[in-house]
Amino acid sequence: MDKKKILIVDDDARNIFALSAVLRARSFECMSCLSAEEALKILKSDEKIDCILIDMMMPDMDGYEAIPLIKQIPDRKKTLVISVTAQAMVGDREKCLEAGADGYISKPVNVDRLLELLKNI
Repeated sequence: MDKKKILIVDDDARNIFALSAVLRARSFECMSCLSAEEALKILKSDEKIDCILIDMMMPDMDGYEAIPLIKQIPDRKKTLVISVTAQAMVGDREKCLEAGADGYISKPVNVDRLLELLKNI
């Protein structure tokens, strides 16, 4: 069976490093980028990405703007998109889901909860 490939989109390299380490230890393949703009380019060219973990607060384009654009890419409508946020304010989960995310997790990331969200890819 092929390893599942996850694209981590976060403007903080420390978050990418931490998430990648956790996921690679559990046999996921990880790619990363520091902006939503770069993520959109990657998603248009790499068909093998099974899931996207996207930070909701980034300077160039936030996750609320990026997720609908991701879902408009041909063959990405069914790609699992999980929003990752440090804010964890009341209503954030609903706002993320309304933007098109398939799941929501807050920072610091609970690894067991993340793995639960990833079990369907």
